[in-house]
Amino acid sequence: MDRLSIAGLFVAVLAIYLGFTLDGGSITALFELPAFLIVFGGTVGAVMLQSSSSQFFHALSLLKWVFSPPKYNIEQGIDNIVLWAEKARESGYLVLEDIALDEEEPFTQKGLNLLVDGVELENLRVSLELDLDIFREHNLRSANVFESMGGYSPTIGILGAVLGLIHAMSNLTEPSLLGQGIATAFIATIYGVGFANLIYIPIANKIRAIIHQQTMYREMISEGLTSIAQGENPHAIENKLSAFRLVQ
Repeated sequence: MDRLSIAGLFVAVLAIYLGFTLDGGSITALFELPAFLIVFGGTVGAVMLQSSSSQFFHALSLLKWVFSPPKYNIEQGIDNIVLWAEKARESGYLVLEDIALDEEEPFTQKGLNLLVDGVELENLRVSLELDLDIFREHNLRSANVFESMGGYSPTIGILGAVLGLIHAMSNLTEPSLLGQGIATAFIATIYGVGFANLIYIPIANKIRAIIHQQTMYREMISEGLTSIAQGENPHAIENKLSAFRLVQ
């Protein structure tokens, strides 16, 4: 569980609540169903229109990363690679077969299997780089779904404000309905800007940061496995991979 994400959301909501209520505002005044439907529904609909179904639903599946991101231990990864290098140096690549079977991370498992199968160095490098590029591109496109929501939301909030004012102007002779239309107009603007800057854009950036971290981990695995294939000394491999500790 990512406590920082939870704390960040809590601080943002608490700050808005305190800032609004300290001057006598009622928090219930910020709950307006018509404004919510216009802004949230319009934003989701616009993103669905621009996205493929696989991209859209994959983006939804990445939401869990915001509060429960996948964990990759760089230090443990380096130790594993050094161990694999020592075993391969002593007994050959076939000794890595059992390790590959026990490996849960698909990219690492594939790399180990390629080593065991005796794939040529260049083919090993190309295969791992291709997998890495596709992984990064596929997930970044899904992160862009939330970034697009952050772009559409304020504009649709303005659309909701205009609709609210139109409703208000059509009821100038009825003060109770006039107030309702004006409230929808202002709250739609709040929803548009608030959802974009407090939810959609932070989610997009969080997922992008996690993708970057995963990519760096996989680049480390790729570099380590190709170094093993080249027959490099385990100590030299450890020194080479030590730079990845900076991104942990």
